[in-house]
Amino acid sequence: MLSALNNISQLVAENALSSTQASLQSTLTELSTGLTTSGAGSNPAAVSIADGLGVNIAALTQSSQNASNGVGVLQTASGALSQVTSLLNQATTIASEAASGSLSTAQSTALNTQFQSILTEITQIGSTTNFNGSSVFSATPLTVYLTDGTTGGATTTSTTVGTLSATTLSLNSDTLSSSTAAQTALAAISAAVATVAASLGSIGASVNQLTADSSVENTEITNLTAAQNNVQDADIGTTVSQMTEYNVLEQTGMAALSQANSAQQNVLKLLQ
Repeated sequence: MLSALNNISQLVAENALSSTQASLQSTLTELSTGLTTSGAGSNPAAVSIADGLGVNIAALTQSSQNASNGVGVLQTASGALSQVTSLLNQATTIASEAASGSLSTAQSTALNTQFQSILTEITQIGSTTNFNGSSVFSATPLTVYLTDGTTGGATTTSTTVGTLSATTLSLNSDTLSSSTAAQTALAAISAAVATVAASLGSIGASVNQLTADSSVENTEITNLTAAQNNVQDADIGTTVSQMTEYNVLEQTGMAALSQANSAQQNVLKLLQ
């Protein structure tokens, strides 16, 4: 039926063409961005999920870095304590020699000078060893904060490295000025070696814990990134197929719209 008032065919063709062009634009956006979530209007649920996963990934990435920094601090402390152990071994050799009782005064003085130099070096290691500008040997606990971005997903790992000096190792009052003093110093040195060994063991355990935490976080990052990709990454093969379909529909829609307009013109010809 021909109508002079409303061209229903034209309206239907226009609506269909508009819908096709909107779908085509969405498909082109997916191809250009590689994402199905290029805007809030395109799959809002997927956008929300992807954004939530992104927050988790960001928190875990920083937590992994926090753990790595903590490991760096502890490994720096461990390396310094290994130097202290070497110095204490030297001190043991010197004190053993001084304790023999067969040395001259000059020889004892020379050995004591070396011993005091070792103590000074130990104290210097304790005061100058730092990581990223902060002292490594401190009574303040090293606190590493780890989180996956959720309320219940936060943990804190604390390790107290402790201060380091000849005083904290109870060596500051020892001398090798006599055989008796050297024997006393030997006992103090032995205790200091045990203290340093215990610190190294504690630090090693903390390094292992933080390394394990970092490994777990990196695994979570990988898994969450894969999940985020599944939610938001466009299927290029399917999207290209859809683009081809919408291109064809756009062309046929435009042809249909042209035909509908021609039908309206036929009404006018009947009135001529």
